[in-house]
Amino acid sequence: MNLADIDLPKLNLSSVPREALEKWLPLVIVAVLVWFAARGLKRMFWTAFGLFWAFGGMHTLRHLIH
Repeated sequence: MNLADIDLPKLNLSSVPREALEKWLPLVIVAVLVWFAARGLKRMFWTAFGLFWAFGGMHTLRHLIH
């Protein structure tokens, strides 16, 4: 069996669905990327906060306070 023997589905999109895809797909992709970036920043903040808290919290910054 060759790859050429596999019959792939053919998408016959009329102009209306194609226009909708061309209009909205980039916005959806950007929204998903922004969501992942925001989620990553949130996790990074809480990780940094947890490490700061675990390794002494404000005691590590006492030289800046006094």
